Amino acid sequence: MSGTNDPADPGRRLPDGGSGTPGSPPRIPPPRSPAEDAPRWPYAPDPAPRPSSPPAPPPASPKADPGPPPPPAPPMSHGLLKSLLGAWALAACSAEETAAVEAHLTDCASCAEEAVRLRDAVALLHPEDNLDLDPTLRSRTLATCLTRRPARIPVPEWAAPYDAETARLDALLRDIGEAEWRAPVRLGWFDGRRPAGRDTTVAEVIGHLMAVDGIVADALGLPTRRGCEGPGTPAERTEAFWASAAAEQAPGETRAAWRAQGHSLIRTVSFAGGDAAELDVPYGPFTLPLRDSFLDRAFECWVHAGDIAEAVHYPYAPPAAGHLHHMIDLAARHLPATIAHRRRTGLSGPPRTLVAAGTPGRTLHLEIEGDGGGHWHIPLDSPAALPSPDEEVAHVALDALEFCRLAAGHVPPEEAAAGQLGDREAIRDVLRATASLSRL
Repeated sequence: MSGTNDPADPGRRLPDGGSGTPGSPPRIPPPRSPAEDAPRWPYAPDPAPRPSSPPAPPPASPKADPGPPPPPAPPMSHGLLKSLLGAWALAACSAEETAAVEAHLTDCASCAEEAVRLRDAVALLHPEDNLDLDPTLRSRTLATCLTRRPARIPVPEWAAPYDAETARLDALLRDIGEAEWRAPVRLGWFDGRRPAGRDTTVAEVIGHLMAVDGIVADALGLPTRRGCEGPGTPAERTEAFWASAAAEQAPGETRAAWRAQGHSLIRTVSFAGGDAAELDVPYGPFTLPLRDSFLDRAFECWVHAGDIAEAVHYPYAPPAAGHLHHMIDLAARHLPATIAHRRRTGLSGPPRTLVAAGTPGRTLHLEIEGDGGGHWHIPLDSPAALPSPDEEVAHVALDALEFCRLAAGHVPPEEAAAGQLGDREAIRDVLRATASLSRL
């Protein structure tokens, strides 16, 4: 019943506001602070926590309001996108411009066609890359093969330089385009008194080599190529070929005919045996044994290959040192006869002393430096005189490649970079005789 003290209900509130068991003193609540008794307003802060509770973390600072997003960029007009096609083709647009242009190209057929034309034009501005990792890789590979791979039918040692130089020139011709066959080439030589020259093309140079090689083919009994028929000097046969209809054939046909003729020459002398080396090959005013004729053809092939390489801007290395030595030796061996011929034609002064054949006479020491070089002693007064170091009156030193350029008529005798010591007249006669070895 309410309002009674029921001992069975210990939590029952007593009239005095206490709780407990009967007979216990009433429990008096602790006094309230004024702050607790103050009225709570909705905006009033919470009271400070009790000391036993952990402190609350400080409130985070409010973030700055980024504001409304920027309005999207207006779409580019057709005229603006069309004006960007050139920069797009050159890859000079920004990322946004590139995306806009490429999106426009999917919807505009006229701009897409213009973009294709511009991209093709840009491609023409870039030169084609050379597929060769190294421009000299082919020539070095050929040189290695020729020196290390034994042939099933051995090529005579005196024909090996011609075999190597024709192969190197053929490799050069394989690399040039059809338009480069018409590239201008200046052929130069020394006519005995002064430098001479003639303007030709790459195709005409190959025709010249084929015409003169035909002289050797005639001596071996091989059929002569069309346009190279008939006797005559190398210059006469060359002029006859240039004037023939064969000179108008396609460059590929000229190259194939020249290369086939060279293969025939090498194959023939490889089967001919050692006696063929002394076979006479008439060059008009002079005659060479076959072994010297092949060295002469190798030298001219290398010289004219250098002329072609210079015309088409192609790197071209000199022959192997052993082959170069044979070519220099050929020139040095023919200097006494050339000096005597110049005396007979009034291009050189009379001999200083007359000596009997086989006896020592005045001698010039020719020193060739570098790869393929060596020492030669040149009799000055008679081809039949015996050169002797004890009779040396002059000494000339030349770099191997400089000597070859002089013998090819590519350097005037007065401009040859030569170390000179001794009789000036003897030195002049030898340098001019060396240049006189050249011809068309």
